[in-house]
Amino acid sequence: MSFRSFRTIGYAWLVAGWVTTTQGAPYESTYEAPPAPPIAIVNATLLSEDLLIEDATIVLSDGVITALGADVTPPPGARIVNADGGWVTPGIIDVHSHLGVYPAPSVAAHSDGNESTAPVTAEVWAEHSVWPQDPGLPLALAGSVTTLHVLPGSANLIGGRGVTLKNVPGRSVYDMAFPESKHSLKIACGENPKRVYGSRNSSPATRMGNVAGYRTAWINAKDYQAKVERAAEDPDDEIEPPKRDLELDTLAGVLAGEILVHNHCYRADEMIVMIEIAREFDFAITAFHHAVESYKIADVLADEQICTATWADWWGFKMEAFDAIPANVPLVEKAGACAIVHSDSATDIQRLNQEAAKAAAAGARIGVDFPHTRKIAWITSNPARALGLDDRIGTLTVGKSADVALWNGDPFSVYSRAMLVTIDGVVRYERGETTPVTDFELGLREEIDR
Repeated sequence: MSFRSFRTIGYAWLVAGWVTTTQGAPYESTYEAPPAPPIAIVNATLLSEDLLIEDATIVLSDGVITALGADVTPPPGARIVNADGGWVTPGIIDVHSHLGVYPAPSVAAHSDGNESTAPVTAEVWAEHSVWPQDPGLPLALAGSVTTLHVLPGSANLIGGRGVTLKNVPGRSVYDMAFPESKHSLKIACGENPKRVYGSRNSSPATRMGNVAGYRTAWINAKDYQAKVERAAEDPDDEIEPPKRDLELDTLAGVLAGEILVHNHCYRADEMIVMIEIAREFDFAITAFHHAVESYKIADVLADEQICTATWADWWGFKMEAFDAIPANVPLVEKAGACAIVHSDSATDIQRLNQEAAKAAAAGARIGVDFPHTRKIAWITSNPARALGLDDRIGTLTVGKSADVALWNGDPFSVYSRAMLVTIDGVVRYERGETTPVTDFELGLREEIDR
């Protein structure tokens, strides 16, 4: 295959490999949903973004939602699950997780999230560190998390690629990788990179050093991209392409729109600076993560169509987290921007519904209140948008993947629990019946239970 012929592929080769073969690109997802009999959940309250139907039925068949509503009749042969007044929501999506790359038990041998050996390590991929046996994964499933976005850590200016996973058992990360999902690029601004490298008497040691580092990386990426494109457009195949560079592959993939930017950034002023960098080099920021000062620039985030992924009430653990407020998420929502509640935690991922409820309660206390149909978006449809998967997951919509959770009460109540969780229509968790155990726990779970 000549280099010129890559032009017809676009920049897909930057995402999955230098050459696409008839066997498929390297590092592709191998996930396939097993067959599942149809399921009809009856006598339920259906809750989704802009959807609330009481005394309703939802039907899952062939991996997708096939019917929902108050007048739906279960198909013949379907398993009937009586919700008995419980609630059905889309499966929860965590847009910021480190499960698998910082797995349990938390020991040095498992610390695989930060390649903190250089300020820019865009060449590394989180998926190459993911340990599928992390015991945190089934615990997250019991909290109704069906999809999670696993990111590298935030020691570096540019820390590498993130990966989106289905929360299913797998022998390798590729058995879990969400098919045809885009990679992300983890960028970190603020204290973390300047602290890590400044403590080594290296650069960056200041916030201005951070920005110089980003700009230098993007200048190199632009140059690489131009050389690639000149070679691809050469009618006589006389221009040699540049030697392949894994770091620049990733950055050029961002410039081509193939890789989504997820930016760790706390302070409002720094988010504005990052928006200016994106403008200079003509790429888009998909979401600011942690972003405790988003409320100060919520109008800007709405105009720029950038999501805010943050906690309900983490604050004060370092200076850039000091000016957080509990109503951050509701104020972002009020401005018309994309608000997301994330975990960044192996424990909070187990109760993201409660974290969203805390954020909503903080908003209500200052008169910024929203119905359940908007609050549920913070942990379902909005993170799906931030991952570029909103056409497939995140809402109860006919034709979308049957990733749903049945709760025994209002999902924003501290007393409610997920009773049944399906992924692509397959029951992956059923309270009291199906409790996944990773290989690592075999022989240990019994000891713990004694």
